[in-house]
Amino acid sequence: MKWFSKDRPYLISASLICGNPLELKTELQALERADADSLHFDVMDGSFVPRLGLYPEMLKAITSVTDIPIDVHLMIDNPEKYVPLFVKAGADLIAIHAEAVPDIAAAVRGIKGQGVLVGVALKPETPLSVLDSVLGEVDLVMLMAIQPGILGQKLIPETMQKISDTREKFKHRTEVIIEIDGGVTPESAPEMVRRGASMLVCGTGTIYRPHEDTLENKLRDLRKTIDGTLQ
Repeated sequence: MKWFSKDRPYLISASLICGNPLELKTELQALERADADSLHFDVMDGSFVPRLGLYPEMLKAITSVTDIPIDVHLMIDNPEKYVPLFVKAGADLIAIHAEAVPDIAAAVRGIKGQGVLVGVALKPETPLSVLDSVLGEVDLVMLMAIQPGILGQKLIPETMQKISDTREKFKHRTEVIIEIDGGVTPESAPEMVRRGASMLVCGTGTIYRPHEDTLENKLRDLRKTIDGTLQ
């Protein structure tokens, strides 16, 4: 799995929807210099979640100028219908919500058949038992630590135990990425990693926090904070 070629205990995924769309290319260059592990690409339809998000043409433009892996998060109704668009645009991994499909196992198989990695995202209230039919299939589990589609929310405290429970559920498949989306801050990130998170989606609470140094330096500082706390 290409994300683990860097031999790190955790990975940082930059949430592009939190960036400045007028400065996208400049920000991508900064993320490359800071050695970001992934780009998190939020797709929203105003129905499954209460706002609109990014689109496949934007993804295609991004993949034409950077080699950073991209995980696409489909927060939409009928996600299977749109998966081919994002595969064609260059997604490395596509995560769909378990709540958005009638048969998660069939949906996961369909995505894997298109040659990309596959993730399953769970809303905060969704139990881990919905993963039982895909334990041997998924490459990533995305735990929402906030209600999806609303930026800037505070971390839901129960998420920490859910991270531990997810890592235990996949103890025989340690290569599965446990990604945390929402509520990631310099204060919460170390505990998330200690509990078993292996990818942190970083947005307005960390690397896109306004008026505090450059994007590049904020990413590096976040790593230093996590590493220093874990030692």
